[in-house]
Amino acid sequence: MLNRILEHKSKLIIAVAIVLCFAVIRAFENQLFYDPFLDYFDGDFKNLPFPEVKNFTLFLNLLLRYVLNTILSLSLIYVLFQDRDMLRFSLFLYVFFAVILLGMFFVVLECFAEGNWLLFYVRRFIIQPIFVLLFIPAFYYQQQNLKK
Repeated sequence: MLNRILEHKSKLIIAVAIVLCFAVIRAFENQLFYDPFLDYFDGDFKNLPFPEVKNFTLFLNLLLRYVLNTILSLSLIYVLFQDRDMLRFSLFLYVFFAVILLGMFFVVLECFAEGNWLLFYVRRFIIQPIFVLLFIPAFYYQQQNLKK
């Protein structure tokens, strides 16, 4: 096992660096992005109205964060699997989910004043690299099945 790890030392170092980049984005999210929902969802938000937001600024910042997470996620997927078809498929999924999630976010924000939990979870998928946590095991499983 140790020999296999040493064989893929550069892959491991790059993967750890990418994960650290995710951590930096998370650690400095208050300074890097305009998002009034960071404080809103930290408190007891169940019965509170949504905070006042600048829709265009919020959209740009959510999009920026999603794009940064997507770039890092795609980089991690490529480092781990080195498969361009898998990378293209992942990119397609990320673009598809961006359109769906950002659209849902603003529909919930504007039309469903009582949709606190729905907004919480939609926003979570936008700002956190959750998809990479789903894609890596799925791609690994697919790769192992193709070898059989």
